[in-house]
Amino acid sequence: MEELGRWRRVAARTGPADRAEAETGVRWAYRAAGLAEPERIVWAGSPRGAVTAVTAMKEAGEEVGRSVRREVRTLPWAAERERLHRLLGPAGWSEHWARTAAPLWETTRSLVERVRTGVVEEVVASSGQGHAVRSILLDAVFGQHDAPWLFALGAGGGDGTGPLDGLAAVARAAGWWWPYEKVAVVAERPLELHRDEAGRLDRSDGPALAFPDGFALHAWKGMPVPADFLAELGSLTPERIRAEENAELRRVMLEHHGYDRYLTESGARPVHRDSTGVLWRIDLEDDEPVVAVEVVNSTPEPDGTYRTYWLRVPPTTRTAREGVAWTFGLHPDAYEPMVQS
Repeated sequence: MEELGRWRRVAARTGPADRAEAETGVRWAYRAAGLAEPERIVWAGSPRGAVTAVTAMKEAGEEVGRSVRREVRTLPWAAERERLHRLLGPAGWSEHWARTAAPLWETTRSLVERVRTGVVEEVVASSGQGHAVRSILLDAVFGQHDAPWLFALGAGGGDGTGPLDGLAAVARAAGWWWPYEKVAVVAERPLELHRDEAGRLDRSDGPALAFPDGFALHAWKGMPVPADFLAELGSLTPERIRAEENAELRRVMLEHHGYDRYLTESGARPVHRDSTGVLWRIDLEDDEPVVAVEVVNSTPEPDGTYRTYWLRVPPTTRTAREGVAWTFGLHPDAYEPMVQS
């Protein structure tokens, strides 16, 4: 568990890179691959900045050389995985993966994909070079975001002579990096990272992921949103919510505004009530209706009051009991709580 915690911190670390350690790791990785060390190591403020730097060098005719990602990352990783697979056997490897990489995998890989998408969107919007940008992204080594695999393969703590020591050193010290024959380009880590309990990018008052050169991603509970969209969340009205043409953004607005508040301010009327709660419904133009069950917690708060909850349920829900049962994954006839909490 202690080692898992260390690698979890590596994957989520923010703040300035340790450039000296990262550059040492880059050189180790080249030597371990049987390559000459890069002639230059160039730093960028983010993955977007790194892609822009590589593009600029190539366009200027600078001698970058071919990508050596295969030698530096792909081949040593494959060899170490094969060695462990032979040592542990299929079942043993599965158990080992579950104890090491699995707890970090989903949140880290989804972050990698989100950064990739953000880089493509920004750089293509400014340059129109979609194919070139995607090609450069394929050359990336993910640094700190390679933490799941590095942990599973037992990397780290070496003196530079092990096959994965260089990769682990860069992961501990920096963000993504690009290995080419003549030049290595290394990106800084983010300055800020905000996630919800599920590990999704999430922030309502600023970028959920921000790098020192200004590259940033905005998200609400994992869903990408425009930066200016977040600025108006504090002043929403039912009219503004209904006027939003993007259905996904409208759902974010509803969640932030609160279903109870929206239903009340919109003049919604209850369509059904029973012993489990009250079912509310309001139709939206060009979208599914908002249907929610109002329930009261049967367990009192410390001050003696009873808290009211609003549970959004499928638009096909016809009774309050059906809605509450749905939240528990039950058929309405099977929902007979002894005590609601």
